[in-house]
Amino acid sequence: MRKIQVSPEWMLIICFAIFKLAIHFWTNANYGLHRDEYLYLALADHLDFGYVSVPPSIAAFAKLASILFGDSVFAVRFFPALIGAASVVIIGLMAKNLGGGKWAIALACAAFIVSPSFLRSNTLFMPVSFDQFYWLLCAYFILKFIQTQDPKFWIHLGLTAGLGFLNKYAIAFLIPAFIFALLLTPQRKLFLSKYFVLGVLFGVLITLPNLVWQFNHNWPVVTHMAELQRTQLVNVSIANFIVMQFLMNLPGVFVWLAGFAFLLFFADGKYRALGYTFLGVFLLLILLRGKHYYTLGIYTPLFAAGGYAIEQYFANRLRFVKPALIALMIVISLPVVPYSLPVLSYDEMVVYAEKSKSFGLDGALRWEDGRVHSLPQDYADMIGWEELGEKVAAVYQNLSATEKVQCAIYADNYGQAGAVKYFGKKYGLPEPICFNETFLLWAPDSANTNMVIYINDETDNVKHFFSEVKQVGEISNPYARENGLPIYLCRNPQNGFADFYREMVAELKNNYR
Repeated sequence: MRKIQVSPEWMLIICFAIFKLAIHFWTNANYGLHRDEYLYLALADHLDFGYVSVPPSIAAFAKLASILFGDSVFAVRFFPALIGAASVVIIGLMAKNLGGGKWAIALACAAFIVSPSFLRSNTLFMPVSFDQFYWLLCAYFILKFIQTQDPKFWIHLGLTAGLGFLNKYAIAFLIPAFIFALLLTPQRKLFLSKYFVLGVLFGVLITLPNLVWQFNHNWPVVTHMAELQRTQLVNVSIANFIVMQFLMNLPGVFVWLAGFAFLLFFADGKYRALGYTFLGVFLLLILLRGKHYYTLGIYTPLFAAGGYAIEQYFANRLRFVKPALIALMIVISLPVVPYSLPVLSYDEMVVYAEKSKSFGLDGALRWEDGRVHSLPQDYADMIGWEELGEKVAAVYQNLSATEKVQCAIYADNYGQAGAVKYFGKKYGLPEPICFNETFLLWAPDSANTNMVIYINDETDNVKHFFSEVKQVGEISNPYARENGLPIYLCRNPQNGFADFYREMVAELKNNYR
């Protein structure tokens, strides 16, 4: 029987990938689910070719995770952890394909593993983790494309970009940047191939079902981006955007800078198209006022190029620099690990966060409201949801059998609705009604109900339409972002509530028709 030989480089890549996977398997269930994760799990129960703010891929992964592993926190976050480990493999393989040896692979993989940004994204079940992987996979195929000059890689790129588009529309920044970058180099001749047309065709065919869904629902992605531009992106500072490019991956900053310089100015210009691609994405996002973390997908290939460049430069000089750089990356990353991974309890994290403010880490505690809080916003968004589900369930269970049939549950935002839906399966709760996000599309067109469990801190409308409104609970966790959120039981509808509901829902849904 022939013995399978595994090279030392491949063994190193596999060890780094296993280590990355172990990190997340050890930590990813320490906190509860994030408000956005509850939304994506809800989408999995309503599989479709599109949703209000995201393409369909994340719902498919949520459904697959549920079928294979159940709906525990660990199960939900299994695929992001796996994607993180797969990213290590691709990064190591890119460094190896550039001609790098063990040190190139070690530097590249270590820079990715200790990055605070990628530790966080590979913890949470969100499109961003998959998006970063699709960007990396596109970069890998671009590298192979340039090395082999084989136009068949247009098909690989088309398929990968199409799948990436079904996960997150942000990949639309990468592909045009690459096409324009290729036009700036002598390798523009690669466009003169039938495989370019086939790659575009395959990419369009993959995205077509989502584009049809968008068309049939009045292009909600355009509405969503316009709202994002109006409420958030308009406040993006170019100076802060640039500064954050260095801080997001601070432990490995010298690795990706070396990689960027190598692609643009060295290697006899062979990989300049790849360097121009990353520069194009960077400039495009500055022009469009994108958020700083939209660029994260371009850094993983830079880690690979940087690992190779550093290994080559120090091959015959100052050889101690390579292990010293890995040690330095680890040392720099350690203070921010609690901000990247849920390794501390909430109480411990609050104490740690307070102490770390004096070392300039207060920016990690700044929320969307512009204020500095006791916990990072993402952590606060993982707290209080089970308490909400339990308290809503307690109110519902205290109703008579007749009242339960006539009772609806209303939640003000998708986090609340997603949590009630998630925990409601255990308690036998009805589907919550919510007019936020894709929940609106699932809301019933009419309300045949005599009472509502109402989750919101705004009560003017509900007091007008119900004769009895009584607070029956609230979230009481000081660390929760929605601490103090009240729960009301509303009885005896009045003043034409049914007509008001029907007309309001029809008007809201008309925006998506």
